Amino acid sequence: MDNVSTLSSAQKDELMDQVKQQIAVANAQELLTKMTEKCFKKCISKPGTSLDSSEQKCVAMCMDRYMDSWNLVSKAYGMRIQRERNL
Repeated sequence: MDNVSTLSSAQKDELMDQVKQQIAVANAQELLTKMTEKCFKKCISKPGTSLDSSEQKCVAMCMDRYMDSWNLVSKAYGMRIQRERNL
């Protein structure tokens, strides 16, 4: 890879955008993995070939709560970073 100092401003911006996209994909994959592990452990007592209605409802509610929590934490973290940048 070329030395970063020899890249144009546009090339640096494009590189940063690519890195941000890769981080976003990695975060989404981690979220999905953690959510699946936690909700499976909480809701599925006897794994089988299908989920009964109570397991389906439990998984759906668990995933909704997990996503709500994730969004709340992400928003709070983003606001904190913004405040620190403004200091």
